[in-house]
Formats: sequence, C-alpha cells, structure tokens
Amino acid sequence: MSCCLSCCASLTCGLCTSAASCISQKSARIGYCGLFGVSLVVSWILREFGAPLLEKLPWIGASNTHTKEWYQEEAVLRVSLGNFLFFGILALIMIGVKDQNDKRDSWHHGGWTVKAVIWLLLVVLAFFLPDVVIVVYGFISKFGAGMFLLIQVIILLDCTHAWNDAWVEKDEQKWYIALLAVSVGCYIAAFTVLGLLFIWFNPSGYDCGLNIFFIVMSMILAFVFGVIALHPKVSGSLLPASVISLYCAYVCYTGLSSEPHDYECNGLNKSRAISTSTLVLGMLTTVLSVLYSALRAGSSTTFLSPPSSPKSAGSKPLLEDVEEGKTKKEEKEAKPVSYSYSFFHLIFALASMYSAMLLSGWTSTSESSDLIDVGWTSVWVRIGTEWVTAGLYTWTLVAPLLFPDREFA
Repeated sequence: MSCCLSCCASLTCGLCTSAASCISQKSARIGYCGLFGVSLVVSWILREFGAPLLEKLPWIGASNTHTKEWYQEEAVLRVSLGNFLFFGILALIMIGVKDQNDKRDSWHHGGWTVKAVIWLLLVVLAFFLPDVVIVVYGFISKFGAGMFLLIQVIILLDCTHAWNDAWVEKDEQKWYIALLAVSVGCYIAAFTVLGLLFIWFNPSGYDCGLNIFFIVMSMILAFVFGVIALHPKVSGSLLPASVISLYCAYVCYTGLSSEPHDYECNGLNKSRAISTSTLVLGMLTTVLSVLYSALRAGSSTTFLSPPSSPKSAGSKPLLEDVEEGKTKKEEKEAKPVSYSYSFFHLIFALASMYSAMLLSGWTSTSESSDLIDVGWTSVWVRIGTEWVTAGLYTWTLVAPLLFPDREFA
C-alpha cells in the first residue's frame, strides 16, 4: 500500500511539474484552479480507498478504536488542511501587492514547479500531525465554509446587478426585450422546480410538514422579490429578482436532496439505490461548483481591491506629471494589478474548508460513508444559505429607502 501511495505521489508531482511549465502568466488563475481541483480529487480518492492505509499509521487514531467512516473523515480533513495551509500562506505573502512593480507579482504568476512541490509537501505533512490538530481544524472549517458560502452569495448578487446594469445601459429595445424574456424564463423555471419538489419530497401517506414549509417559503420569497423589485419607490429590476428566485429554488432542492436516505419524505432516494455512477456525477458537480465559485469570487474586484486597482473607489493616477520620455518598461512596472492576489488565495483557502465539509458530511458520520453531502447538517446549511441569500438581496433593495442619506454602490 505504501509503495502504491509513493507511486501516486510521484505521478502527481510529475504531472503538476509538467503542467506547470505550460502555464503562462495570463493563465495563472487557471493554474491555481487546476491545483485546487487536483486536491479535491485526491481528497475523494483517499476518502474512498485510503481508510485501510490510515488504520496502519500508528499516530492516527492511536488512542481509541475508530470506524471506517472516522478514517475517511480524517483523510479528507488532512488533505484539506494541507491545501488550506498552501493557499493561506500565499494569501499572507501577497498582502499589499498593488502593481506589477512588486516582486511578488512574479511569484504569483510563476514558479509553478516549486509551488507544486510545496503543495505536495504540505499535504503530506498534514498526515503527520496529531489528531487534536485535525479536530480543531474540523471545528474551524465549519465557520470557514460558512464564510465561503456567504461570499459566494454576495458574488451572485453582484453578478446579477452587473448583468442587469450592462443590458440597461445599452438603452435599446432588443435588450429590454431580452431582459424581460430572461426574467420571465427564470421565474417559470423557479416555480417549475419548486412544483417538482412538491412531488419528489412530499410523498403521499407521510407527514412531510418540514419539507412543505421549505418549499412554500421558497415560493413566498420568489413572489416577494418580484413585488419589492417592481415597487415604484425601489430602484430595482425584475432580472436580479428572477435570478435570485431561481437560485433559491435550486438551493432548496440541494437542501432537500441532502436529507438522510432513510427519511420517508425523501422520495428521490426511495426510488432506487444510489449507484456508483450517481455518486461520481454528484462528486463532479460538487467539484465544478466549488471551482467556479472560488475562481469567480477570487477574481472579483468587488472585494478588497488593491488601492491602485482600476475598480477600486477613489483611485488616483499612479504618476502625476509623467514625462513623455518614460520608457515602456517603466510604464509596465507601474501597471496596477487587476484583482487582489491576497483575497484570491484567501477564497481558495476558504473553499478548501468548504470542500472538506461537503466530503465529510460536515464532520457528521451518522450517514453512510458512500454518500456525499448527506445529513441533516447539510440540509440546514443549504436552507440557511437560501434564507441568507434572500435577506441580503432584500437588503440591497430596501436599504436605500431606510437610509436615504447614505450612498449605496
């Protein structure tokens, strides 16, 4: 087993080294995204097949006899900790980078072979740490995952408003028609999904009041979004309201589908047993969701933009009274960075915690080890995310009315 692990580590390192040489400066974000994706795949592989190996390591779980599920959770958390340390260290190093004149700008875009080796060493190091460190990290990860979900929601709100503003600024009839068509389409899709949820998660013959409450609440929220957005005193639009409604319906679905598989009101899981292909598809969906959210949020200039960034408020010219004799090299050195490198890596660090919570069932081993993101903890996290999304969106609409003297961007 140890020989197999060594071969896998060598192949992984070799693959990362080969890929590192192909990553250009412009594709740095894709490189970090790929490295994060590799960490998720490694976590899943060790979760499924690494328990027997961890049982043979004397310093892991030596104090008590543990179940297979406990060792699976340990594998996920330890890989996540190594990943968190890697991106966390990078986030600290990149604090204060404002323009490409900073030497750390080249560190952010280059040195991929060294980064791959450091990442691998940190992941391996995590498997030599005592159990108490992993317990503390697992507890902290719940809050880190919550922060990631909150930032993900804020990014969604920012995207919907930016989308709406971009089409409205064109000030052409075809774009207004497109706005209306997309808005109506999103609302139809949202209520269609919620209607299907009534069929799937409210089987006849069972008292499923909790599921009905979640679904009805989602319908009410979707209706309230539209009413507030179209109110004459609110400078809102139907497009963000419809997109948020569809998102809330989707989150409601993910929450209900995370209910325990022996729960009588989870009609989807009574139809047939979960197959391997279904688990793989669910894992791929989770990986793509986390990768997109981390990349989109980490690249955003909405959060913690460096003072010299073009998107930051109140930015001033970098150089005043610039002489015409400046060389191209000097102009390149003065070019500001387009996003906050430190915040970019922080997002991936939080995403590492979030992915660990998904793969470990939020450190709850009450469910089968063959299931991903299933259990009542996952249900309430999803539903809570939906309600927080609703609250934040409503706040963006009513805040200018409640505080007319303040400027809301």
